[in-house]
Amino acid sequence: MNASRPLRTAGDLIEAGLLPPERLDEIEQVAERYAVAISPAMAALIDRDDPADPIARQFVPDGAELHILPEEREDPIGDLAHSPVEGIVHRYPDRVLLKAVHVCPVYCRFCFRREMVGPQGLGTLSPDAMDRAFAYIASRPEIWEVILTGGDPLVLSPRRLAEIMERLAAIDHVKIVRFHTRVPVVEPERIDEALIAALKASGKTTYVALHANHPHELTSEARAACARLVDAGSAMISQSVLLRGVNDDPDILAALMRAFVETRIKPYYLHHPDLAPGTGHFRLSIEEGQKLVAGLRGRVSGLCQPAYILDIPGGHGKAVIGASTIRPTGDGCYRVSDFRGGEHSYPPEA
Repeated sequence: MNASRPLRTAGDLIEAGLLPPERLDEIEQVAERYAVAISPAMAALIDRDDPADPIARQFVPDGAELHILPEEREDPIGDLAHSPVEGIVHRYPDRVLLKAVHVCPVYCRFCFRREMVGPQGLGTLSPDAMDRAFAYIASRPEIWEVILTGGDPLVLSPRRLAEIMERLAAIDHVKIVRFHTRVPVVEPERIDEALIAALKASGKTTYVALHANHPHELTSEARAACARLVDAGSAMISQSVLLRGVNDDPDILAALMRAFVETRIKPYYLHHPDLAPGTGHFRLSIEEGQKLVAGLRGRVSGLCQPAYILDIPGGHGKAVIGASTIRPTGDGCYRVSDFRGGEHSYPPEA
């Protein structure tokens, strides 16, 4: 197996020792519907002797993905309901998503846009569609932030990224440009001088939101790639998804959040898994998630605390569903839980 190229087929996965040959037919059925790609960096992290390896669980296809639950949706967070022009999602007044590309260097098995990304997905915006997207942004002065997502925007060439930033630089009311990406983790070598330079634009502040779900992903190479971004002036934040069998353990979550902070990345969002088709085997209940998030309190520094978030199905935006540490009891009084599980009155009883 050529260790320098991505794994894209069931045959590739078997040859790389990530699947037994008897699962070929099952995984080919999954690959007919959902894109498959595992980068060399991620394939190298997988422990072939551990059937519960958390990196394999994120990227190696599984027949469970063919089991669709009644509540699951092709567009679970309602992107299409808030897409006034192709490539734009305008859900909140002061910011928009710009989905310039629907290709990724890896394909997460829990992806909430799994029906839109990959070789059979929505592809890259055409020049005409890109023109209409920028015209939409330019015509609405309330848009303060543009978030490039997709797909992974950092799969685009530095030349394409620089063109996007140049066009945003010409729109005065846009002040913040944010890139949501896995590239520094899954293809750290791509974060070179040319790409870093392409993320800069006059009058704009650049944020890079890194998606990682397990501390093993923050390798020395990934941390070095992030350091290059931060040293060049990009602020970094994190986003993770709470996943059964990957990070549904307070010690793992604590190690992940500490790894972000050590890498100069501020923990931002911990997402409850969305209702994407074929992802039920990854989802915890909200109650389980709240208990895990509560387990972070007192265990790690405040720097390491993400917001536990639910994207409300149907496109209604995000809701914070963190641990319920305070609840009203009437007459302006509350019961407050501390990180050890003790309960206290607020205001204190006389």
